[in-house]
Amino acid sequence: MALLRMKDLTISALEKQKYWETVADNISFDMEEGEILGIVGESGSGKSVTVLSIVGLNNDEIRVDSGSVIFDGEEMLDNTPKDWLNLRGSKISMIFQEPMTSLNPVIKVGAQVEEMLLLHEPETPVASRRARVIEMFDKVGLHHPEEVYDQYPHRLSGGMQQRVMIAMAMICRPKLLIADEPTTALDATVQEQILDLMRRLNQEYGVSILLISHDLRVIHSICSHVLVMKDGKVVETGPIDDVFYHPQDPYTQRLLAAIPRSTKEDFLARKKGLDRTAPVQLTVEKLKKTFLVQGNRLFGKKERRTVFEDVSFSLRKGEFAGLLGESGCGKSTLCKCISGLEQADEGEIVFHAADQDGRKRKISMVFQNPYNSMNPSKRVSWILGEPLVLSKVPREEREKRVREMIVRVGLTEEYLDDRMDQLSGGERQRVAIGLALMEEPDLVILDEPVSALDVTIQAQILALLKELKQDLGLTFLFVSHDKNVIYEICDRIFQMEDGHLHEVKGS
Repeated sequence: MALLRMKDLTISALEKQKYWETVADNISFDMEEGEILGIVGESGSGKSVTVLSIVGLNNDEIRVDSGSVIFDGEEMLDNTPKDWLNLRGSKISMIFQEPMTSLNPVIKVGAQVEEMLLLHEPETPVASRRARVIEMFDKVGLHHPEEVYDQYPHRLSGGMQQRVMIAMAMICRPKLLIADEPTTALDATVQEQILDLMRRLNQEYGVSILLISHDLRVIHSICSHVLVMKDGKVVETGPIDDVFYHPQDPYTQRLLAAIPRSTKEDFLARKKGLDRTAPVQLTVEKLKKTFLVQGNRLFGKKERRTVFEDVSFSLRKGEFAGLLGESGCGKSTLCKCISGLEQADEGEIVFHAADQDGRKRKISMVFQNPYNSMNPSKRVSWILGEPLVLSKVPREEREKRVREMIVRVGLTEEYLDDRMDQLSGGERQRVAIGLALMEEPDLVILDEPVSALDVTIQAQILALLKELKQDLGLTFLFVSHDKNVIYEICDRIFQMEDGHLHEVKGS
């Protein structure tokens, strides 16, 4: 008998406090013990709301209209709140996309994992609880687990935080582990480490894993079977190789086509057309940046740690340069130094005049999360127009340029009346790009602008950036931890490793 059986599950969401709209329509699948099953689809496809029904975590604005969810022989939809409390963590555990929002920032991570044992195995002695947590930290690949036990979440990297969440999910040896986008915000190296860890837990403990992702590459690397969802429906299902290499549904085909597939060879062929005679626009010489960080003791002496040093490079007008590196290597800090948001300790940053018009050179930035970088209470028209207000551009000219910009970034004038929470992730990023271009900058720095987007939306944003470069002749510095994206779009590539910068060989 299947460990998990979902039959004709239909779910609705309350829209604008007025009416119910179907968000999952007759979803059916079986999952065997020890299986790793993937659910793939873009944001809004119904993946998460479907899976949250398995553990009873949907909010009051979500209702199950019909269907059945049977886990380990028992109907889940009949559970009481007490039933759910006893079930979560002991038989079914869940890992979420952003561990920092799931971990309590004021409680040490060891104590947070121990809470699972206190809830489900209260008879376990204190010393044994600590020992089991440390043992699990070691199992999930956390080095120096005794030290990690006494750390607060903010002292850990994103990859370490995710390992803590996996340890918390596995401490009571559940039968089913649900992972909702567990690697989306992680760089390629850490992502592969987390996926390897999940494979090992599946093999060693026999835990079944239900993995949700919008990235078919992630699903293909670990799952045996996959469901593809679109608009609340399953449009394709089957063994992962059949779906990945021989997709039948047009939507699955589009998802696969949107995956960046450029290689280093493609990049080297493309860069031959780079204009080597264009004037140098930006020069960075021997840049060094350090930070004061807290030592091992909370009230101990602070230490000065080097983020990067001896960083030197230059950019020519019209280049699309890539800055590649893993999370924490100093990419974003370097960009903040270039844009003036941070002050370097040593070195020189020179932004050269591209012509002799006497105009002050301008640098703008596009950040990874546009919702956090733009005022959510304001309409798009206000957001795009604000830089022009500060520059004292007359109102009529300002409104004209705002209308032109919203069209240039691939949206329509109707979007000008919307706020950030009314836009999708891709639409928000288009507004962010438009905002960066409003004052006609000479250099645009893009800091991980597509890492959190669905592959189809990511492809659209990359196409937009290529078009803007061609039309406006802008210079771009594109920051990413994804080699596929960098090779897809950049003319030159710089790699940040161990606090040092070098240009990728052959570029």
